[in-house]
This record gives sequence, structure tokens and C-alpha cells, in this order.
Amino acid sequence: MMTFGLNLAIAMSLAAGAPAAGQVPHAAEAAAPAAAKPTEGTKVHCDRIQTGFEPFDYDAREKQVASGDQRIAPLKPEEFTPEAQEINAQMRAFFGGREQGIPKTLGTVYKHPGLARGQMQLGLELNKNGKLPPREREMVILRTAWLVRSPFEWGEHVTYGKRLGLTTEEVERITQGSSAPGWNEHDRAVLRGVEELIGDHAVSDETWAILAKTWDEPQLIELPGLVGSYTLTAMLYNTLRFGLIEGNTGFRKR
Repeated sequence: MMTFGLNLAIAMSLAAGAPAAGQVPHAAEAAAPAAAKPTEGTKVHCDRIQTGFEPFDYDAREKQVASGDQRIAPLKPEEFTPEAQEINAQMRAFFGGREQGIPKTLGTVYKHPGLARGQMQLGLELNKNGKLPPREREMVILRTAWLVRSPFEWGEHVTYGKRLGLTTEEVERITQGSSAPGWNEHDRAVLRGVEELIGDHAVSDETWAILAKTWDEPQLIELPGLVGSYTLTAMLYNTLRFGLIEGNTGFRKR
């Protein structure tokens, strides 16, 4: 009876993970320190907010995300639904188009119709009916495209931005960020807002207060929506590896 009780105690001890009497623990288990308990820190803002210029290899990045070696082939023209054709017509009417037929971007993303529909409709809403002044909208999109390293999005919106009032010098200065000399207080805050949203996923009180001097409430609400929309677009384009189209020279476009 005593032997049975001793064996039962040993079995229970092993099941609980503790070594039985005379048993040597596994070396890795014996050496493993107790897991550090997470503690609450004192920092509020993260260190990823990039307000200046950070050099990177343009060619390497474009090879990585805009090689044209698409991971997913686009739909064939005959596979397009009437809804897709209508969205394409709306996009082309507003933005223009240099590709014949269905753009490869829409043709590929439309393999997920719900996502494509939502993305395109949001993009049209922000561009056709958006509350931000067009020049400032393009400043936001360009700074977003630069920070998320999207050569396709950057090159396309340099063209749009210059149509809407940005100068070549201002486009260059957007690559330098909000800390570059030459911006007025409001324009600096516009770029700083993008940098904070990309780096910290929130706009600081200081930046908000400056923007609120000029922008109304719908415009303030639109800023994070615009950055989020074009971050989504950049992630799709970068991941699916759409090649640059004619006239888009990627990060070198000014």
C-alpha cells in the first residue's frame, strides 16, 4: 500500500512538471529564467515618427515592390462584371488613365470584389467629395506614399499634385518632411500630422491645435481617413508588386 502511495505521488509530481525525488531537471529547464513580467512604462509617444529625410535605396525598393512580377495575375477583360466596368469608368473620368483598357491595379484587386469596391469607392469619395483643399490633400497623400515607400503611389500623385498646385520645389521638400525649412506653420502641421499617424497612429495635441486654426471638424476627421486610405492602397500595391506604368518614374519623379 505504501509503495502504491509513493508511486502515485511520483506520478502526480511528474504530471505537475516537478522532478521526482532523485530526478535531475532538464538542463534547459533548469537554466531558463522566469519570464519577465511586462511593466507599464512612462513613454507616451513612440520613436518611429520621421519628420525629416531618411535615405534609402530607391532602386532596391522599387525592385522589391514594383518589379512588375505580379504575384497575382489580373482578371481578363471578359471576366469583368458590369460593376467593375462602372468603377473603372468613374476612376478614369476623375484621374485620367495612361493604360489601355482595365488598369492592372483594378484588374488584380478586383479578384476580391468586396475589397476592391470599398477601396475604390473610398478613394473616389475622398478625392471627388473630400473636405480638404486639393493641394493639401495631395501633400498628405505624397507624404504618406513616401513614408510607406510606395513608388507607384508616389509617382502617380506627383503628377496629380502638380496639377493641383504643388510646385516641383514643394514636391522635393515633401521628401524632406515637416522639419524642412520653407514650410509655413499650417503646411508644416499637415505634414507633421501624416508623420505622426504613420509613426504613432495618432495626431498629437500640438499638431491638432495648429490644424484646428484653419481646418473645420470634417477636415480634421478626414486627415486620418486619408492617410489610412492611401496606406491601404500602398500596402496592396507594394505587396502585389505592380510595375510602374509609362510616365511614372517612381521615387525619382518630381
